[in-house]
Amino acid sequence: MTDTLATSATHLLEVKHSRFIAQAAPATAPEAALAFLAQVSDPDATHNCWAYRIGTEYRSSDDGEPAGTAGRPILAAIEGQGCDQVVVVVTRWYGGIKLGAGGLVRAYGGAAAECLRLAERRVLVEMREVGFNCAFDDLGSVHAALPVYGAEKLAENFDETGAVLRISLPADRADALKTHLRDATRNRVRFAESDSE
Repeated sequence: MTDTLATSATHLLEVKHSRFIAQAAPATAPEAALAFLAQVSDPDATHNCWAYRIGTEYRSSDDGEPAGTAGRPILAAIEGQGCDQVVVVVTRWYGGIKLGAGGLVRAYGGAAAECLRLAERRVLVEMREVGFNCAFDDLGSVHAALPVYGAEKLAENFDETGAVLRISLPADRADALKTHLRDATRNRVRFAESDSE
């Protein structure tokens, strides 16, 4: 099971007089991740290194640090903490002592990992959309079943035969809801082509 952050989080780390501040936030799209980067980056800092992972999309930046010493370790921390839909920005203020490549990897990756480890999380639930038609007489049964399965109504339209609904619910409950609706309506409910098994 994958987690994302419930809210933004911050962690401060000092290594040989260099200050590293890791800031993490949930992000459901690359645009949101880059907006968070723009919001928290400090133009007066030495470096603002970052990474995000949103499903299969990911990006990272060393922002002037030696290649592979900042962005990749931050991304590795996101993956190592089992996070998705997350952006992490680690800002560094140089303290006068060079850390070397290994020291940078440990500092950036460590700050990011600790920030994520301490952050408040929530489980990411895979959602699925389902469309179906039902007769007017079956609407009561349908509406009663939706909250039981954690379903949210996205659209409901009416025609001469009844109602056309589009719902969203946790993917692992979709089949159970379909079975319930078939039983409750004596198999009168009709699922959209793309939503049938």
